[in-house]
Amino acid sequence: MFAESPDRRRIALSLQYEGSHFCGWQRQRNGRSVQAVLEAAIAELDPLRPIQTFAAGRTDAGVHAAGQVVHFDCQGPIPARKWAPALNGRLPNTIRVRESVAVPLDWHACYCATYRRYRYTIHNGRRPNLFLTPWAWHRYQMRLDAIRMDAALQGMLGLHDFSAFMRAGSRRANALTTVQEVLVDRQGDMIRVEIQASGFLYGMVRLLMAQLIAVGEHRLSVSGFEQRWRERRRHEVREAAPAHGLCLLRAGYEQEMFTKAGWYDCQPWFFLAEDDPPPDPPIVPE
Repeated sequence: MFAESPDRRRIALSLQYEGSHFCGWQRQRNGRSVQAVLEAAIAELDPLRPIQTFAAGRTDAGVHAAGQVVHFDCQGPIPARKWAPALNGRLPNTIRVRESVAVPLDWHACYCATYRRYRYTIHNGRRPNLFLTPWAWHRYQMRLDAIRMDAALQGMLGLHDFSAFMRAGSRRANALTTVQEVLVDRQGDMIRVEIQASGFLYGMVRLLMAQLIAVGEHRLSVSGFEQRWRERRRHEVREAAPAHGLCLLRAGYEQEMFTKAGWYDCQPWFFLAEDDPPPDPPIVPE
């Protein structure tokens, strides 16, 4: 066992990464993970102790993060605020530390979080756009009905069983979680969908987004969407939205550790000067 030092300190990081280059946050036997790359960089700066990092959310392969929160313990002389530039000098340009702060030794990036917030970005124009491709799902077949999409999400607020939106292989004992806030915002051909919850199930947001697209294209009614998750019809939820449109926007805590500029809403909003919408979806009764 490693003997604890009286000089042990806990550091929290506000972390960003471009997920398409990684097999996800969590360390994997076969694949390059964000956790493994980050821990290797920390070990170069603090070689006196074993390095283990803990994150607020375990993002899947291809999913981005704008405000992932991570903590680790260190022993060396580096001041807390200096960890961010020191790590950025050793990390690939697909990972960036926005800010680093000292936190109490009993503080935990995962267990102390009161919410996680995800954003899914949709490009709803007719023509592809190379500069949006890494960050947004291009849906060009028909103009999405953002009003119906918002109505479908509003019904999810509160504590519910979301088994219909949980991928196989989850280790959770149940599928209960509390959805705290939802948002569907359209600016021209760009749509951002945000969901904030106490926690998320394995694959939840991507499964949910594929169903929400069906609502927006009038292939699925708002009531049909609600019946699927309330009645736990997992067999009817067959598709998942692609990973590259999804971003862990931030994790929140009772006491804020980071400055707002270093942590809050750090994924840019996308804006196109001209609209190029596809045809409206067919009119169907709700």
